[in-house]
Amino acid sequence: MKVKTVYTCQTCGYQSAKWLGKCPDCSGWNTLVEEPVTKNEPSRGGISSGGPTLFSEIVGAAEERTVTGISEFDRVLGGGLVAGSLVLIGGAPGIGKSTLVLQAMDRLAGKPGGALYVSGEESARQIRLRGERLSIRAEKLMLLAENSLEKIIATIEKLKPGVVVVDSIQTVYTDALESTPGSVSQVRECAGKLMSLAKGSGVPIFIVGHVTKDGTLAGPRVLEHMVDTVLYFEGDSGHPFRILRAIKNRFGSTNEIGVFEMREEGLVEVTNPSELFLNERPEGVSGSLVVAAMEGTRPLLVELQALVTGTSFAVPRRTTIGVDANRLALLVAVLEKKVGLHLSGQDIFLNVAGGARISEPAADLGMILAVASSHLDKVIDPHTVVLGEVGLAGEVRRITHPELRVREAAKLGFTRCVLPAGNPRKIDVPGIELVEVKSVEEALEKVM
Repeated sequence: MKVKTVYTCQTCGYQSAKWLGKCPDCSGWNTLVEEPVTKNEPSRGGISSGGPTLFSEIVGAAEERTVTGISEFDRVLGGGLVAGSLVLIGGAPGIGKSTLVLQAMDRLAGKPGGALYVSGEESARQIRLRGERLSIRAEKLMLLAENSLEKIIATIEKLKPGVVVVDSIQTVYTDALESTPGSVSQVRECAGKLMSLAKGSGVPIFIVGHVTKDGTLAGPRVLEHMVDTVLYFEGDSGHPFRILRAIKNRFGSTNEIGVFEMREEGLVEVTNPSELFLNERPEGVSGSLVVAAMEGTRPLLVELQALVTGTSFAVPRRTTIGVDANRLALLVAVLEKKVGLHLSGQDIFLNVAGGARISEPAADLGMILAVASSHLDKVIDPHTVVLGEVGLAGEVRRITHPELRVREAAKLGFTRCVLPAGNPRKIDVPGIELVEVKSVEEALEKVM
């Protein structure tokens, strides 16, 4: 008998009766893969409360959180693990996803019920060897090398662990579907059953996910909508620092980050990331200055490095690492129009040292001063930190949490802070001079 097949997009889940080079739904190229049509209808797990209930009649209760013992990890989770939550951790191969969850399981294994680590990629012996390298000695950490979802669920229901890790979701399959592990239908169905298990039993579950070559999580986008929390591991292979960032969190803020350093003994928490990012900062060099960015409730001081040099191309380059290239182009236009610096024939390179990434506009003034410093070859006082958003008219606008940023700068030994004028309340931080500016021209005059 001829087996019926369907072509499924591996990015968004769109299905077609014939192969298409470009997906009509997500516009991805070469993403449609042939899959056999399932014979058995998979079960549809879900959450049911028995009927509609008035909002005013629902009894609210404080969320009980389980602390993992890794403070940076707990910060990103919103204070700890919530019972029955489903947490997705993604990142590039070798960045430290399995290392982090194994270190967290080492601490959580001492909690009631212990911990269960399910691996579909490594054998129990391989995990034990990696655990020995990380100095893991948890006696109640159970290891299971299994790919079958039905066997994994049966083991969880039998052992009733306090927390579960599934590494990775792309290797798990269910017998209810005939498609191969890692396909859209398999990932969606396995994640749905794990979600139903977590909500029904109250056991928090971590699932580790692979990423594609463009940095997004492999599998359908619905996977990110199904889980409670999505965490991304960021970092450059050339730097030992790793940043854990919350992209989605139903139980906490999505602005928090956790900073780790990859060492031989595993991931080590960085309790003061500002000091670490500024550890190798050069002094007496033009184009270098420090800005204070907010990551959730934490101020983070990082170094901006700019290099302006004559171009040999018809169109000058605007290259950035760690900041938005379009934002740099906008600020360069402000410098040319409002200040009179001629940068149309210059290549401009801007880098955030240490592998950090800045997305908030409070670094605008720092980017402008770094470019101007390199172009004019004038050194900015190394004990100066710069804050401020810049508008198209060249004005310097207010920023959020200025006092927290200034206090962090003073704690690290900075003696001067350039910030927008007209703050809603007076900032009183001993040991640091506040230089208030209203425009880019005024900032250049006072700093240079």
